[in-house]
Amino acid sequence: MKRVIVSIPLFLFIAFFCFAQASLPRGYGGIELGMTLDEVKEKLKKNSEFGYHGDRDVSLLPGENRVLIETDAEAGHVISFLERCYFQFYNEKLYIIIINVNRERMDHYSIFSTLCEKYGDPTLFSPEKAEWKTDSVTMTLERPLALKYVDNNVFNEVNAASLVPLSGTEITREIFLDEL
Repeated sequence: MKRVIVSIPLFLFIAFFCFAQASLPRGYGGIELGMTLDEVKEKLKKNSEFGYHGDRDVSLLPGENRVLIETDAEAGHVISFLERCYFQFYNEKLYIIIINVNRERMDHYSIFSTLCEKYGDPTLFSPEKAEWKTDSVTMTLERPLALKYVDNNVFNEVNAASLVPLSGTEITREIFLDEL
């Protein structure tokens, strides 16, 4: 009976540790997916590592309700591991973060091994990228050296909204191919 009592807390501790290790970050440097445009601007102003210069770094993207903030840490004359960073919004909410890392100060292997240690093996691995994915977040380490965080729900919503219906010719082509 004592073994069962000792085993249950030990099992719960191990399960909690494994679950905590599997959850992916939703961003970097205090900036997280789902934040509003104003919240991100405030966080960028407080964190010089990104090289944010104010509203001149903000631009509108083609399409409705799409905004992009592009920062340049190197132009800000700050000693940073970052280079250019991109923060993409849809309906005033941050849904993509792309962080280009300075290859003179950091290497791909160090980031990759740290991510594997923290979050386990990637769900997808190729020469171009390593990807960790949960239902809500995809975190990607891309070559040469960029980290990408994506809110999967918003990304899927944007993709679904941007799909163009097939033309008559494309539909007929599909029907022909299906009949083969």
